[in-house]
Amino acid sequence: MTVHIIDDDDAIRDSLSWLFRSRGVGVVTWPSGETFLEKWSPDLQGCILLDMRMEGMSGLEVFDKLISLHARQPVIFLTGHGDIPLAVECLKQGAADFLEKPFNDNNLVDRVLAVLHKAKERAVADRQRDEIWRKRTQLSPRENEVLLMILEGLLNKQIADRLEITIRTVEVHRAHIMEKMGARNAVELARLISLTEQNS
Repeated sequence: MTVHIIDDDDAIRDSLSWLFRSRGVGVVTWPSGETFLEKWSPDLQGCILLDMRMEGMSGLEVFDKLISLHARQPVIFLTGHGDIPLAVECLKQGAADFLEKPFNDNNLVDRVLAVLHKAKERAVADRQRDEIWRKRTQLSPRENEVLLMILEGLLNKQIADRLEITIRTVEVHRAHIMEKMGARNAVELARLISLTEQNS
């Protein structure tokens, strides 16, 4: 678990760094939004703790850039009282949370840990979904046709009639689909396919 702290105030970066490390959370600090974005990559792990007001790029400008990059890392804003309406608007645009200064140390860490936990769960779900898609690309065009009909709840005979093939051929296709997708039955197959449609 890692939190990326973006703040142009050295003292705040140092104190937050110590705070998170004391709770067993990995920390990477950045003195500006520009330096962070220079090193940003889609594979960056953890969440981003972003100060709203900074010299150079503001927190909002950094957030807008991350949105344009389709960044998946959750963003938590640190805001002053006057920035709350802006922070609420950022929540509508996908920010994970915002904390008003001055903040309670334990509350800050707890909320960041909650966001990190949720991000970890999402990463696991993303990997699972990607694996299901990879398996599905191994299906032939005909197997994909049969798959869709299985998901419709059609019986082998109904599939055979619709595709004008024999029931035995449908059974062979069905067995290949189950083997390639790693499913034991139609219900499990439907569950796997449904996972690819969640959070996409």
